[in-house]
Amino acid sequence: MYPETIEDKVAWAKAQFARWQGLLLSDPTLTALLNAFKSAVSLSHTEMHEAGIADICRRCEKENGGSCCGAGIENRYDQWILIANLLLGVRLQEARWKQDSCLFLGPNGCTLIARHPICVNYLCKDITQQVAKEKIARMREKEGKELELLFFVCERIKWIIRNCG
Repeated sequence: MYPETIEDKVAWAKAQFARWQGLLLSDPTLTALLNAFKSAVSLSHTEMHEAGIADICRRCEKENGGSCCGAGIENRYDQWILIANLLLGVRLQEARWKQDSCLFLGPNGCTLIARHPICVNYLCKDITQQVAKEKIARMREKEGKELELLFFVCERIKWIIRNCG
């Protein structure tokens, strides 16, 4: 039986990470996937900053209170993405920075490295109207690689825990 609430998912992910961390981190396939994933995240974030999207998001959060990282979006996360974040050195938050925000939103943006596809892909109207389509297309290409690698990371985590644990 798998956890259902985000609090249960976080607790389950932390327990599984504590139990299987050594096994997970000793797997050369998973280690290679995690390294490739970190590189892909770096490339997509660089593209996002160069396109000016990070500035638009920061301005929206400060001036309009933000909207895309609202409370409830964290419920889309599964325990496998949470374990991936733990493997990447993320400390999973257990309390909200703002009550009306996603559990994983902090004062400097998302606290996660491995993010749900909706969090990676979502672009509001302000962004699509202010950022050139070519810049968005370049970012989308990088995000596609990030999400593909995240899928493989999560599948490898599942395989290791189910078959080696």
